[in-house]
Amino acid sequence: MDTVEQVLDAKGRDAYSVSPGASVFEALELMAEKNVGALLVLDAGKLVGIFSERDYARKVALEGKVSKAIKVRDIMSSKVLCVELKHTMPQCLALMTDKHLRHLPVWEGGKVLGVISIGDAVGSIISEQEFMLGQLERYISGT
Repeated sequence: MDTVEQVLDAKGRDAYSVSPGASVFEALELMAEKNVGALLVLDAGKLVGIFSERDYARKVALEGKVSKAIKVRDIMSSKVLCVELKHTMPQCLALMTDKHLRHLPVWEGGKVLGVISIGDAVGSIISEQEFMLGQLERYISGT
């Protein structure tokens, strides 16, 4: 089973962030530029929340608000669940499924080391299953 550390080593440890005082519009611009679905919200280096496309859709767009007039702090999710490098992808996927999350910051040693997305977790598990199926096919066929 792949661990968070292995997945971050393969995909990179980029974790994009925004300050709580940034406008929602600025956050959306950064998300579009970096092609990510969520940003960590850091205040003086401290993780205080996460801002996602879901936050925008539900708390701004559906309510008819203007993204340039609203601050990230006003709509971010402030209860952030994190994982550590030792966690496995099945553990991450189970947590994401149970808590209806799409992104998990990786937190260890008092700092953010990266972000695991639901796509990372699913992709890792699929790769592992494909590898196992290939091994079983070779075993059965005697090759």
